[in-house]
Amino acid sequence: MIGYIGTGSSFFDCIRYCLEDKKELSEEQKQQLAQKDNLQHKDRAEVLFYNKCFGNKNELAKDFKDVAKLSKRVEKPVLHLSLRLAPGESLSNDKLMEIGRECAKEFGIADNQYICVLHKDTNEQHIHIAANRVGFNGKVASDSSSYKRMAALCRRLEKQYKLQEVLSPRAFLSPKDRLLPRQDLRKEKLKTDIRQTLEKVGSYSEFEQGMRTLGYKLIKGRGISIIDDKKVKTKGSEVGFSLAKIERILTLKQELVSKHAEQKIYEAAIQHSTTKQQTLSPAQRILRETQQAAYMESSPVVSVIRELSNLIELLLQPVDTSNYLPYELTEEGIKRRRKKQQSRNRGMHH
Repeated sequence: MIGYIGTGSSFFDCIRYCLEDKKELSEEQKQQLAQKDNLQHKDRAEVLFYNKCFGNKNELAKDFKDVAKLSKRVEKPVLHLSLRLAPGESLSNDKLMEIGRECAKEFGIADNQYICVLHKDTNEQHIHIAANRVGFNGKVASDSSSYKRMAALCRRLEKQYKLQEVLSPRAFLSPKDRLLPRQDLRKEKLKTDIRQTLEKVGSYSEFEQGMRTLGYKLIKGRGISIIDDKKVKTKGSEVGFSLAKIERILTLKQELVSKHAEQKIYEAAIQHSTTKQQTLSPAQRILRETQQAAYMESSPVVSVIRELSNLIELLLQPVDTSNYLPYELTEEGIKRRRKKQQSRNRGMHH
């Protein structure tokens, strides 16, 4: 069993993801996939139970928000939990409901608002829990040591329900993918999608639209962050495409378009000046075309076009980010987190 835990600020986005089909799939694509892999891509979500809440995505999000207002300090009131069984294993809905309640109890939300949902669009049976970290008493469920707690919960549930012990998510990969170097496949896909989108577009608005078409949401500030269809947020710098680099590539591409336009004007002028009305013999025509080509190649713009093209190609080359250290784990990130915690502690004492 593999567990996932994440926190966030948007109840609606989390609940929508749990309750609805994948938004990037059209109705036709859902039917095609269903025929291909014999899975349920249309109406993929089955609510196993509601805990101290009920309604559709809008009603649930509103109710969750109202309760979250009981705490003025929490910045990320959303708790998203997921548990996935190993390939080939399955449990009855009753057992999955038991596991959902065990998971809620482990993370201190047993008496909070949450929904437990079964997804049917993957080979591995899995459930999602969209929960409110804020209880009706205004207290907030702790998210400290969450990954360790989730790992311990998975090991306990595996023994309790006689499931296969899964110590690594790589167990869910195909035999071919297991041979790949250990790295974040999600980030590798994001890196490829960014690069291929940048190759096609010429402005930031086009880049944003292209990424949106692939199911991503972009957040632009001092840097850039990308949120995928699983609500996973990744900084551009983590995959080798910082905001500065993206903007640099787009600026160079715009310059390249401008230089190509200049070259066309230059070529038109050369053709006009070397073209004569009289009839030319085949030999004379070849000579004139050779002269035109030489004149065009001697254009000062040609070298600039080559230089810009080479630079863009270089910037678009894949970057090895396997040794990337997240900002939160850098010395500066640790100091900033400590300052923030000290500030909170001072606020609690006043």
